[in-house]
Amino acid sequence: MAHHETFLARPSVPSGIVPGRDPPPPTAAGAVIQQLARWWHNRGATKAVARYPEAAWEHAWGGLPLLGGLDPTQAGELRALAALFLERKAIEEVKGVRLSVPERLTIALQACLPILNLGLGWYRGWYAIIVYPQEFVPERERVDADGVVWIESEVKSGEAWEQGPVILSWADVESGTERDGYNVVIHELAHKLDMRNGDANGHPPLHAGMSDAAWARDLGTAYADLSRRVDRGEETPIDPYGAESPGEFFAVCSETFFELPHLLREEYPGAYAQLATFYRQDPAQRLEPI
Repeated sequence: MAHHETFLARPSVPSGIVPGRDPPPPTAAGAVIQQLARWWHNRGATKAVARYPEAAWEHAWGGLPLLGGLDPTQAGELRALAALFLERKAIEEVKGVRLSVPERLTIALQACLPILNLGLGWYRGWYAIIVYPQEFVPERERVDADGVVWIESEVKSGEAWEQGPVILSWADVESGTERDGYNVVIHELAHKLDMRNGDANGHPPLHAGMSDAAWARDLGTAYADLSRRVDRGEETPIDPYGAESPGEFFAVCSETFFELPHLLREEYPGAYAQLATFYRQDPAQRLEPI
């Protein structure tokens, strides 16, 4: 039987980062500053959205069924986040990739769905998405827990580097636009959220009021079940790649949460509830079951 890691009851937190703590209530002067900041954000968002033709927005949106059921306010906020995302993150095309405006919006809309109710601040600290035409081989040095250096040569459809870029295969982005539980954009951006407090270990920084122990218990129970099914060669309700590690489990669960929420809620209700609290969304309420 394969050895599987376990979920940590506490996330790994680098110096200077305090997870699960919201800012204190603002003073009167602070409230005025916040109002000005919101006005400036809304003004910038309106300008950013207007840089893209309405036809391009409609084309991109129409190809993403996982956005179904968003109300006009949510849809407007997602557009704003996607437009600002493209202002702040370079989309670097390599190996002959040439992305149209709707294709760039397709990436940005999916990337911003997880942070719809969190804000772009959760994507601070990195600045680019690199897009290959097909799966790619990073061929970069890795150092394992024993200090052994080796060259990684695994073929990948996506990758997220801590404090570095997100790398995507455009072929996999295109194939992940159906509601089938596979979405490389959400998978890699979930890793980025997980890395907000260090390594991608399946335990991102939680909001005030969330319990680290409850997170580890609920996701850990689901992870253990998936790992047992994989070890026994059984059919799995979600992508078996999630059994690779707690970090991959969180990313795979995030894909399923946004694409097949009813499936995740039925199979792993504790994990679904934790993700709904973390993402501050409940996709099962807006999407039709498949």
